[in-house]
Amino acid sequence: MAELEKMRRYDAVAIADHYRFRLLTVWWRALSVALMLGSFVIGLLLDRAFGRKDINEARRASQLRQILTDLGPTFIKVGQALSTRPDLVNPKFLNELIKLQDQLPPFDNHVAERIIEKELGRTSDEVYSHISPEPVAAASLGQVYKARLYTGEQVAVKVQRPGLVPIICRDLYLMRWAAGWIAPWLPLNLGHDLTLIVDEFGGKLFEEIDYLNEGRNAEAFAANFSDDPRVKVPSIYWRHTNTRVLTMEWIDGIKLTDIERVKAAGLDSDELVGIGVSSGLRQLLEFGFFHADPHPGNLFAMADGSMAYIDFGMMDQLGQTMKETLVDSVVHLINQEYDKLADDFVKLGFLTPDVDVRPIVPALQSVFDGAIGASVGDFNFKSITDRFSEVMYEYPFRVPAKFALIIRSLVTQEGLALTLNPDFKIVEIAYPYVARRLLMGETESLRRRLIDVLFKDGRFQWQRLENMIRIAQGDQGFNLIPTAGLGMQFLISEDGQYLRQQILGALTEDNRLHTEEVARLWDLVKHDLQPNQILDAAWSALADFSRTQAAALVPSGLTAVLSGNGR
Repeated sequence: MAELEKMRRYDAVAIADHYRFRLLTVWWRALSVALMLGSFVIGLLLDRAFGRKDINEARRASQLRQILTDLGPTFIKVGQALSTRPDLVNPKFLNELIKLQDQLPPFDNHVAERIIEKELGRTSDEVYSHISPEPVAAASLGQVYKARLYTGEQVAVKVQRPGLVPIICRDLYLMRWAAGWIAPWLPLNLGHDLTLIVDEFGGKLFEEIDYLNEGRNAEAFAANFSDDPRVKVPSIYWRHTNTRVLTMEWIDGIKLTDIERVKAAGLDSDELVGIGVSSGLRQLLEFGFFHADPHPGNLFAMADGSMAYIDFGMMDQLGQTMKETLVDSVVHLINQEYDKLADDFVKLGFLTPDVDVRPIVPALQSVFDGAIGASVGDFNFKSITDRFSEVMYEYPFRVPAKFALIIRSLVTQEGLALTLNPDFKIVEIAYPYVARRLLMGETESLRRRLIDVLFKDGRFQWQRLENMIRIAQGDQGFNLIPTAGLGMQFLISEDGQYLRQQILGALTEDNRLHTEEVARLWDLVKHDLQPNQILDAAWSALADFSRTQAAALVPSGLTAVLSGNGR
């Protein structure tokens, strides 16, 4: 076991080498897991057979929580993931599984003190002027004490459970071994990718038990949200932190699932939902660095209305190509371009490159068609995901290892949102965010995607621009004036050549325009003269028309949006 204790990164080969000649340990663990989970399943079947399902439901829920607790950290993590799925898990089971987030049995305080001394080189009394005699919370991988530094700051001290690495290695080896023969019995055509998902999970677990890594993640996360006072991240005290001990700023907040306390504090639950969704979108589409374990025990409502994230052990990173493809998929969904959406699924790894996507396009259309209507509030996210699950089962979709954590993160935040507001519709917040980012066009890739949205078959889509501006106005962070300024800067820049040609081409091809000036304007566009010459010519051409005629070029709805309240 000594060699496993020294392991700092997940290595499936090294773990397999270790347990290849320790089959008795593996088989004993497999038997224990099978007996404990088997007894639970048999109990459920007997309750159903004898008509006692409702009577024994609460007892079975408590039994499942206890079994997962007894099976240890790996299975506790599975239970935590299930605790965020109110759409899948019975409410009584859900209430029990939520307790796995921080209501776990603590380990001995004397053991914790020895770990602190070994990791920091000093006793707890030498590091902290005061430390709580008992842990204030016990989680799957460690427990937390409330303490005070000699400099006066209140801090949380997280101490890792003893002997954690060998326990995790054994369970991961067992899970990886089982994945090979379980995969054919599972839906969604997971195939060999189930092993990759286990490896991804193992890699993240090893990152999570390295508290130095967690501290670095917290600081990177805080830097990303330095411009958003609504998102709070605790400070890390590096002098009192090491691999198995983490000292960070104490967060005095309310758990998002404690609805009564949230209301009593006078906090707006819908505003908290908005912060959670918008910060989640920024993590995925803007930064590419996201919190992969945002369960209720890791999110707190603060007295000032902000939301605090803690526990940065399980994070993940998206590359620029992946971020851009995600934005592409949103754009293609907005445009209802399901053939391109199918191609996006190939790029994201949900479909293999050799799959013929043509039969899948009508299925995607049946799922999403009509979902993006005039009122984004009519979008039913749960019904869409349920129908999409049926498509995934029927066609050769698979869940890429990289997306296992992304899906978990998104589903978790949706579950939290539904807990705070059962009528919550994610699109009411997601669409304004996406529309605002496209209209702002901070990067070349986003400006290119805005062009993809606004043009179809070479023609400018005024209605799409009108809808996008109206949707973006639902985001309180959106201001039309600076956005229009950025748009004009891009339009007259060298990079805006294609957009100039398309917009002016759309204007000059309009059948209502018949003047020599318009003909000359189109000739200038085709010859790609300087932006100021083209704009001067455009102004001259439009000056030949009355205000009514010029306004007819643009839908009245867009005119009303642009001339509204300046937002």
